Order: sequence, then C-alpha cells, then structure tokens
Amino acid sequence: MQRDQLADFLRRRREAIRPAEVGLDDGPRRRTTGLRREEVAMLAGMSVDYVVRLEQGRSSRPSVQLLGALARALRLSDDERDHLFHLAGHRPPPADGVARLARAGLVRMLDLLGDTPALVLSDLGEVLAQNRAAVLLMGDHTRFSGDRRYVAYRWFTDPALRAVCPPEEQEHQARHIVADLRATAGRRSGDPAVAGLIDRLEAASADFRRLWAEHEVTVRRTDRKTILHPRVGRMLMDCETLVTPDQGQQLLVLTPADAETRERLELLRVLGIEEFPTDAPGTPAR
Repeated sequence: MQRDQLADFLRRRREAIRPAEVGLDDGPRRRTTGLRREEVAMLAGMSVDYVVRLEQGRSSRPSVQLLGALARALRLSDDERDHLFHLAGHRPPPADGVARLARAGLVRMLDLLGDTPALVLSDLGEVLAQNRAAVLLMGDHTRFSGDRRYVAYRWFTDPALRAVCPPEEQEHQARHIVADLRATAGRRSGDPAVAGLIDRLEAASADFRRLWAEHEVTVRRTDRKTILHPRVGRMLMDCETLVTPDQGQQLLVLTPADAETRERLELLRVLGIEEFPTDAPGTPAR
C-alpha cells in the first residue's frame, strides 16, 4: 500500500470535483474548493474520521468494498479507479465479471437524473450504483454480498423481495428475470460466473428450475411494474433500460406511470431517507 500517494490522490480528486457534479449545493458561503471531507464520507457511506485518516496517510489498508465506494463518490474514471486500487495494494476489478464497479459515465448520469430514480446494474443483475431517489424508492441494493447481490438469486430465495410485488404480477416478474438471465447466459457462454450462478439457483429453487427448463429468452428494455412501498403504498412505475454497447452494464430509469404515483414519489422525497426500513426490499426491474 502506497499511503502517501494514496492520500495525495484522494485529496486531489476531492478538490477537483464541483459539488454540483454530485448533486450538492454549491452555495456562496462555501470556502472549500471541491468537496468537503464530510461530503465524501456521506457519498461513500463511511465515517469522516476514516476519510481524514486516508487523506493523512494514517489509515489501515482500505477494503475493496471501501475503494469501490470511494471511486463512486469521487466519480473516478475507469483508469483513475484502477489507479486507486493499485495505490491501496489491491488488484483492480476485472473489466468483465462479477467484481465490476459501475462505469464512471453511468454514475454521472445517475447524478444528472436527480429526483428520477435510477440505478446501474450488471448484466447478471447486480445493483452497482443507485441515486438517492432510487434508494428512497427501493432501499439500498448495493449493500448485499455473495449470491444475494444478484436480483435473480434474492427473488427465488428471499420471500421478502417478492413481497413488494403484487401476487398477480409475481409470475410475470419471475419469468422476465429468468428469461433475461437466459439471454445473458447465451451471450456469455462458458463463463464460470454465469454457470455457477445458474447451478446454485437450480439447487436452491424448484420454481427457478421450472422456469429455466422452459428456455424463454427476453432482453428487457422497457416494462411497467408495481411496487408496494412500505411507507407510501402502491406505486406504478415505467421502467426504461439503456444498455452499454458491450451489454455488460445497464442504466435503469424508473418514472411514475400515473398521477397518483407521481404524488407518492414526491412524498417520498419530502419524507427523506430517515427511518427507511433497513431491509425494505425494493425490486429492481430487469
């Protein structure tokens, strides 16, 4: 770990970002160029003290998860992110596969979307990044690890995830999840990460085995779904998916499909994230 170089790089990247780039107010009383340390801590979901120690070269080696959070908070490019990992003594995440981080350009688009819920997913259904509006709508889906980071795995093994989808829509949702995974498996034929996930799903869920055997294929690009939100109730959302040229990552944007949902989404923004249930299981639509 190159502590001094890491500290210098983090300071310079923090100072180079305008608050407006990450959705923060750039008011007249601001004396700091770039972001404050407490703002980086808030965006990365870590303590201010740890950010201070990192910038002073006094920290222990940060984990891969913390480095990923810092890369998102500081809006690092792919090259800058890899440099960050090298300075901290870790191998950068591979360009393909399960360890990927959200692309910097897609993260910037999350910021630009503002109050419109949006998230970045891998082609295997890992939520790699969310904006604040998406967290309010569906909870924090970047916190999962192991197989639970895959939407498909949680859907077929965790009843709490299905509970926010009306019973009459659950079969439709399940079929689309499996059909989308089937398309990814065909595109990434021979990839052990994909094959392993499918094997574990078949072992864990008879319902998955039933749908997988039907060999339906659908790449989801647009959809309409209902979310039973624990705080504001039923919400009807239109879902649009934009896919990167290599089909490795997706930007999912959710917009209210009717006036009632629009009002409830606005209410969520007013209520904020305080007291949001820790395990509230929103359902990213893929």
